[in-house]
Amino acid sequence: MRTVLRVAAYAVCVRDGQILLARWVARDGAKRWTLPGGGMDHGEDPLDTAVREVAEETGYRAEMTALLGIDSERHSYSRALGASADYQGLRIVYEGRVTGGELRPETGGSTDLAAWHPLAGVTALDRVPLVDTGLALWRTRPPAGRAAQRGSTTT
Repeated sequence: MRTVLRVAAYAVCVRDGQILLARWVARDGAKRWTLPGGGMDHGEDPLDTAVREVAEETGYRAEMTALLGIDSERHSYSRALGASADYQGLRIVYEGRVTGGELRPETGGSTDLAAWHPLAGVTALDRVPLVDTGLALWRTRPPAGRAAQRGSTTT
């Protein structure tokens, strides 16, 4: 089984009771809202990754104002020729503040739309779990940088 590690950085940008989200398009065409962010290039600083990804996916310039935490996910998936992979995603989550630019969709990337959504309406959106994780980190700001997990006794 092949192991795969993907390191990515994301931004939780909240302004006037709304959160900035990008709509991710899966390989099968399914569309779900996510935090703006994505994979870190080799040699790139994670903070720079978050800034770059916000610009690419939303058109906004942003500064990262706080490190909220780190989230890790792990699962297996099938690969070509019956092989499988053990995947781990390490997601570094920052608080971000929009400093300029204009809202626009990404062109030729993994997202097709960017929009502000009322915080109160996020639970009604078709979204990836990272949105909930990012909001939990933003709301609770846990000292260890880890959101409480279902079934976990740690906070």
